Amino acid sequence: MHYESAKMSGSSEIRLSKVPEVTLAFWIIKIGATTLGETGGDALSMTMNLGYAISTVIFFAIFIFTVAAQVTSKSFQPFLYWAVIVATTTAGTTMADFADRSLGIGYVGGSIILFTLLMLVLGIWRLSLGSVSFDHIVSRKVEIFYWVTILFSNTLGTALGDFFADDSGLGYEGAALVFGGVLALVAAAYFYTKISQTILFWAAFILTRPLGAALGDLLTKPMAKGGFNISRISSSLIIATFIAGCILFTSRRNKRQPGV
Repeated sequence: MHYESAKMSGSSEIRLSKVPEVTLAFWIIKIGATTLGETGGDALSMTMNLGYAISTVIFFAIFIFTVAAQVTSKSFQPFLYWAVIVATTTAGTTMADFADRSLGIGYVGGSIILFTLLMLVLGIWRLSLGSVSFDHIVSRKVEIFYWVTILFSNTLGTALGDFFADDSGLGYEGAALVFGGVLALVAAAYFYTKISQTILFWAAFILTRPLGAALGDLLTKPMAKGGFNISRISSSLIIATFIAGCILFTSRRNKRQPGV
């Protein structure tokens, strides 16, 4: 009886939590979202020639709108959740580019500033609530910390990705391989070590952004620079379609498996 009660209580908490279960599908969609953030952000700032500042204002407004809808929602809505993620990646792309290029801070300086801000947010979150939960988001205060952390992590990831792809000499393919390799090490640490799952989650969450940035640049940059020269708008539409398909597939699969 006690077991059944605990089981029902656990299932209730899963339904109340407004974030998806962290599975392989989660990371596949996350990498797609970060890649879309790079191609979508560059499409507005470069292809449409709106510039980094105006594009940042537009994407940040979209982020505020979607995150407000997410926070006020009473249950987990897959498309809304991932819409906020994409909003953070596009805003993060133009914010990082504005700081690195327009303000002249540079990739290294921008990465240091963003890393400091990210650690500050995580520290305040930990001091305020006692943990930096990533899988049990059930209150508005926790959710606000969660989304601010994600916004800074995706912005930091953009700066890191650009640094490794451009300044380090690795190129887009080399940067993608480096970050893919580091993510594999994080995955191995998850399965074979006792390192905190919370630390590993946020490490992986940050690292998927520069991986997506490198993949996005690989798709859209000219062949002379090592890219595939696919238009930013076309790339964004293809990736958005892929993400939507993944969300639909996982949503239908979970409905067939109650409690997942």
